Amino acid sequence: MRDKGPFVRGLAAAGVAALTLASVGAVLAQQAAETATTAKSWIGRAAEFEQYLQAAEITQIDDVGRGVTNPKRAHLAPGGLCASMAWKPLRPGMYSGFWESYKAEIAAYELDKALELNMIPPTVERRVKGDLGAAIMWIDGTRTFRDVGGVPSPPPAALDKWNRQMIRAKMFHNLIGNRDPNLGNWLIDGDWNLILIDNSRALTSTKDRVHEMTRVDAGLWDRMNALTEESLTAAIGKWLGRGEIRAILERRKRMQEDIDKLVAKLGEAAVFVR
Repeated sequence: MRDKGPFVRGLAAAGVAALTLASVGAVLAQQAAETATTAKSWIGRAAEFEQYLQAAEITQIDDVGRGVTNPKRAHLAPGGLCASMAWKPLRPGMYSGFWESYKAEIAAYELDKALELNMIPPTVERRVKGDLGAAIMWIDGTRTFRDVGGVPSPPPAALDKWNRQMIRAKMFHNLIGNRDPNLGNWLIDGDWNLILIDNSRALTSTKDRVHEMTRVDAGLWDRMNALTEESLTAAIGKWLGRGEIRAILERRKRMQEDIDKLVAKLGEAAVFVR
């Protein structure tokens, strides 16, 4: 799940294009044309997937083989909604200098739903062999940005869709304060859908934003602005404390300050994607 490498500057900076590899984009474009398939099978059926992840029979648990918190892959009985799930019994605490918690994985998913983002796979709390943790739908048929050598370049037909997804993903990471948006945590499927994984370092009390924003998705920003302490408590209060919820609102305030500076410099039409 998590890359052990350093924080990825290319995703945290405005110069995303610096990581773009034309040759990688050409390969992915050809693959997408041959098999344009979506890995987001949970869209419109989230409740079904959540129930399945909580109750499905586990047949085998393997080490993922990477990641500082040693995540597991739990294989599920054949014939279900998904073949396996990531299993993260990550108790709240400090790991390698970072505060992490399985609860942050669930809270990030619930906030994704509230914002109609549809980028984080279904994630629920589950007890396995006496341990509580996050059970996260394992997404097959995808490649990570690390796998393809950097941020991929889509074909012209998918460019607008892709650019908007990148804008929205960076806005979301800023809102939740995800301190680990490395290349191994960004997935792409055959239909150029972006999927975000590994949020156990997010939703702490940090006030820092992760990415420099150059564009803003207007619809998503409207939904972010509609969040209140009361609505956040109702949606994710089971997983986060008051200080962590208020930190979301403080990060949003700082995002607003960043956006105001962008608008003053470039004009509203150049900043907001509508």
